[in-house]
Amino acid sequence: MTAVIETQDTTVAKVGPPLLKVEGVKTYYGNIIALKGVDVDVYPGEIVTLIGANGAGKSTLMMTIFGNPQAREGRVLFDGRDITRMPSHEIARLRIAQSPEGRRIFPRMTVLENLQMGASLDKLKYFNDDVERMFTLFPRLKERLTQRGGTLSGGEQQMLAIARALMARPRLLMLDEPSLGLAPLIVKQIFDAVRDLNRTEGLTVFLVEQNAFHALKLAHRGYVMVNGLVTLSGTGQELLANPEVRAAYLEGGRH
Repeated sequence: MTAVIETQDTTVAKVGPPLLKVEGVKTYYGNIIALKGVDVDVYPGEIVTLIGANGAGKSTLMMTIFGNPQAREGRVLFDGRDITRMPSHEIARLRIAQSPEGRRIFPRMTVLENLQMGASLDKLKYFNDDVERMFTLFPRLKERLTQRGGTLSGGEQQMLAIARALMARPRLLMLDEPSLGLAPLIVKQIFDAVRDLNRTEGLTVFLVEQNAFHALKLAHRGYVMVNGLVTLSGTGQELLANPEVRAAYLEGGRH
């Protein structure tokens, strides 16, 4: 199977199975069904985005992939391995890292201590190098190194949340609403950093976003979720040009 990745700059063919495969996943909260049979593929080296209105089920899918809650039906495969019933801490050991919605940094810890919490135990020998990589990616964090996370601005906290996830040297980085509540300039800095990581290191990214314009401009491919179901898919450019997507998510300006 081959997935073709298209960007404004180039087209790259990805050969082989998906790195992440979500297959017929149904997730419930009690008796309420939140995901109604979701299928999503993310190939190595791709940035794939999932867009949709608030309450569509995007964050539930992200949490289901990470094992909390677990899918009641369907399967989640990572690099061909069924992780549907795995606990979250075992999924993390497979080098899947998540920057969750709401950032959820450790507010009483310093920036450096937050980065230490993200570092994989078996990768501590790379710790100093990885910290320097994060400072190159997000120079503001170096200026705030000894500052407590809870005293950072919203944008700085989001940078720290992403950097903490990257300290695990993930094969798959999952970002849940990284632009939420941030000023446009900060959003651009964060999305530029994600694009650079993908281009220079081949990092695979699964991005959940309400900001459809920025997400689809960044992504190679995208999915649209409505009420717990994927209703559309295509390249980022195809979805940007799609009349249904434009009417539902892009009219009224570029956010």
